[in-house]
Amino acid sequence: MKTEIKVPGFPESITDGTVAAWHKKPGARVKRDEALVDIETDKVMLEVPAPEDGVMGEILQPEGATVTAGQVLGSIAPSVAEQVSAAPARANGEDRSMAPIVMPAARRMIEEHGVAVDVVQGSGKGGRILKEDVQRALEARAAAPAQTMEVAAQAVPATPSIVPPVNDAVGRPEQRVPMTRLRARIAERMVEAQHTAAILSTFNEVNMQPVMDLRQRYRERFEKEHGVKLGFMSFFIKAVVEGLKKFPVINASVDGSDIVYHGYYDIGVAVSSPRGLVVPIIRDADRIGMAGIERRIADYADKAKHGTLALEEISGGTFTITNGGVFGSLLSTPIINPPQSAILGMHKIQDRAVVEAGAIVARPMMYIALSYDHRLIDGRDAVQFLVAVKESLEDPARMLLEV
Repeated sequence: MKTEIKVPGFPESITDGTVAAWHKKPGARVKRDEALVDIETDKVMLEVPAPEDGVMGEILQPEGATVTAGQVLGSIAPSVAEQVSAAPARANGEDRSMAPIVMPAARRMIEEHGVAVDVVQGSGKGGRILKEDVQRALEARAAAPAQTMEVAAQAVPATPSIVPPVNDAVGRPEQRVPMTRLRARIAERMVEAQHTAAILSTFNEVNMQPVMDLRQRYRERFEKEHGVKLGFMSFFIKAVVEGLKKFPVINASVDGSDIVYHGYYDIGVAVSSPRGLVVPIIRDADRIGMAGIERRIADYADKAKHGTLALEEISGGTFTITNGGVFGSLLSTPIINPPQSAILGMHKIQDRAVVEAGAIVARPMMYIALSYDHRLIDGRDAVQFLVAVKESLEDPARMLLEV
């Protein structure tokens, strides 16, 4: 008997999804809880596991199809061994409620090629399955992938389709591919931020030498003690939290005609993934030590890479940090992540000439940028917050000791 593969229930804020990729073809053996298909939503990628062992049956929703919760995606049929053992053989084949009788040669062929018994139409006496029947099923299965791909291409191309050159002599190829749901959602939110917030940016620069010296001094001991590397982001998160405590309005948000002041510090960290930019949340960052922050960042980065971030891990947040410096950005004006009111941009560390005690010296400097919603945050608060972050990073011992 077939088992249906259904779309799992979506979180409350998600109404539908897109079939991103099938990992099994019809006729392939599957094991219980093995990932069969990925469903892409505008926030997360959902894996649909196999409900039981068996053989992959018909695929009803090809890649690119839009699906809703509970919709049937395909089916799994029991393996031939399970079907034969589940029903006693009837020599005359009169009991049609039982599994069909499989002749020895056909059974060997079924087991060799992993064919589901219920997709084979028996032509022998009493519905017996013959070797010739299995051969016909194999030929039909061989044609099925091409048909599935054709239907998928008509829905949404699984791979970029190249538009023929406008001029063959010059060679002017184009590509047209549909936006992923995540990319479309990012675009929607960025436009929303530009249209609803009065965004301004203020800049400063940080001498990163104290942080780099501290990392160099304790890096090996930190990694040995906590099993995770000591990066720059944990310093910035701690510095941001200290700044938010001094200037609560930076941690607030606008809700209609109200200002919501958050008494907690859920810091979003922008992470690049194969599907686009995602912002997992370090919740209650003020209550977590440096090692705990680094562990969560490493965990989120791995999940982002493999597309396994859960919805609750990327929802909410009161403030965001983005690091364009890892890609070589020297200066930028990041866009606010609604409904938050501010975002901090980190940039590339670069040796620059600075003046200290009347002397010109080379120091590893980083430009930092704060984009903020001027509807809520005055320039004075924005500038002073950024100065507070700078001072914490340039004297990290004082920040960590809370003095």
